[in-house]
Amino acid sequence: MKDTLLIYSGGMDSTTALHEFKDRIGLCISFDYDSKHNDEEYRYALKNTKALGINHVRINLSSVADHLKSDLLISGGDIPEGHYADESMKKTVVPFRNGIMLSIAAGIAESHELKYVMMANHFGDHAIYPDCRGDFATIMSEAMTLGTYVGVRLSAPYTQLTKRDIALRGKSLGINYKNTYSCYKGGKTHCGKCGTCVERKEALEGFDPTKYEA
Repeated sequence: MKDTLLIYSGGMDSTTALHEFKDRIGLCISFDYDSKHNDEEYRYALKNTKALGINHVRINLSSVADHLKSDLLISGGDIPEGHYADESMKKTVVPFRNGIMLSIAAGIAESHELKYVMMANHFGDHAIYPDCRGDFATIMSEAMTLGTYVGVRLSAPYTQLTKRDIALRGKSLGINYKNTYSCYKGGKTHCGKCGTCVERKEALEGFDPTKYEA
């Protein structure tokens, strides 16, 4: 039964969700919010949804991004290098990004008669991203349900999993993570030094097909 809209970036986590829940996903949405890595992510995302025959649309949020401040955005400073645990990585937080995207996704889901909006946040995001935490997901789901006639709900199946857990789940599903993109710097090759590249290396240790600059 196709009852779910997936917010799909083309990264490891949402690609795992794409494959794990493919029989339920009626629509994927990618958001272009002028991040440095949007175009590379979308290139991989489109490849994966085409392979599975899943409808996929891209929503332009550039005008919203003009009023947000983050080093993750094209308008921001250099992407910091290091681990997600480092204080410097807070510079990559886009204020209320998931809240903005989920609000739009809820309206689109209702319009397409889909009961669930899924996002692939995980436990490792919690330290620096307030809108990836379990309590946020719970309250946001309540707001979405109250604000829609069909009672759209948020599904966040990986909230309590680590990125390593997700990677191992993807491995068991036969996912080739070569067909995903993570690097915050947005180059053709993963830099290997930014927080998301470091986390990617840790998650895929032992079966990492990614080519890194460093």
